Amino acid sequence: MELKTLSEIDIISASTSKINQVDFENLTFGNVFTDHMLVCDFENGAWQKPVIKPYEPFMIDPSAKVFHYGQAIFEGMKAYKDTHDDVWLFRPDENFHRFNKSASRMAMPEVPEDVFMGGLHKLLEIEKNWVKKGKGNTLYIRPFMIATGHGVIAAPSSEYRFMIILSPARAYYSGEVKVIIAEHFSRAANGGIGAAKAAGNYSAQFYPTKLANEKGFQQIIWTDDATHTKLEEAGTMNVFFRINDTLFTAPTSERILDGVTRKSVIELAKRENINVEVRSVLVDELIAAAKDGSLKEIFGAGTAAVINPIVGFSYKDTYYELPKIENSMALEIKEKLTNIQYKLAEDTFGWTVKI
Repeated sequence: MELKTLSEIDIISASTSKINQVDFENLTFGNVFTDHMLVCDFENGAWQKPVIKPYEPFMIDPSAKVFHYGQAIFEGMKAYKDTHDDVWLFRPDENFHRFNKSASRMAMPEVPEDVFMGGLHKLLEIEKNWVKKGKGNTLYIRPFMIATGHGVIAAPSSEYRFMIILSPARAYYSGEVKVIIAEHFSRAANGGIGAAKAAGNYSAQFYPTKLANEKGFQQIIWTDDATHTKLEEAGTMNVFFRINDTLFTAPTSERILDGVTRKSVIELAKRENINVEVRSVLVDELIAAAKDGSLKEIFGAGTAAVINPIVGFSYKDTYYELPKIENSMALEIKEKLTNIQYKLAEDTFGWTVKI
């Protein structure tokens, strides 16, 4: 897709850059931010002129609706630099459309394409030097929107702030990941906001994940809220199961986020003639496959880590170790996907967009 450019945007340049103070070889994910950010306010029923300005804190009323009723959504994207110093986005149209689906579900105004896409385009032009070359180096992009209208009456806000901030990132390594299959806690429920990228979805995961951490596990594979028999997501990622030589993943629903990496993995796997089945996978089915040796791999798929292999899982206090295999489907797909993102392989899908 082509990025729309903004005809009107105010740009306030930072007087100095902090880029030379950043150790790009030793970055903590999501902890360092670039010199500028984009801000656009929704007031009096309309979006105002966006502004790109120095990254800085801002004032907000203590009664702002975001604090009291949780109207907050976000997206996660990345920019990549190829060997020719050109900067690329990966399927930004998917993030844009999902952002506005989240906005609609949370009774927030949709962000116009020229503000979201055009503003992002201009911001990345300004911050191009923050995108470092080399596979594994990226610029993480965090668009988000919060309710800024004041007053504690339980009703949607009349004012909102849309922002984009940027954070340089290195390849995301989390070490060996062991998971617990949820028996009681749920990530989302039918009729809820699980399909929206709403901030509250993530805070609700923190407590059960903390309990899993205390038992020596890094994440949770979430199950459906009604029966806890269907496997749905892994931590904050979509999850795939390789049984024999077939990949299984749950269908998207009101409970499951329509992940951009998820749908890319599915399309890439199909291109590579890997059999993919999008259907509910039952806990009992997974345990049976682990016991008879047909369960080969489990991996999460998401923007931050791209693909995160899982080495084993626990259910009802029984731990199931996955076999160590040489021809990992997860790592093969990750390699092919990241090669497209960094323009090291032909993009036959038309997923990449040049800045």
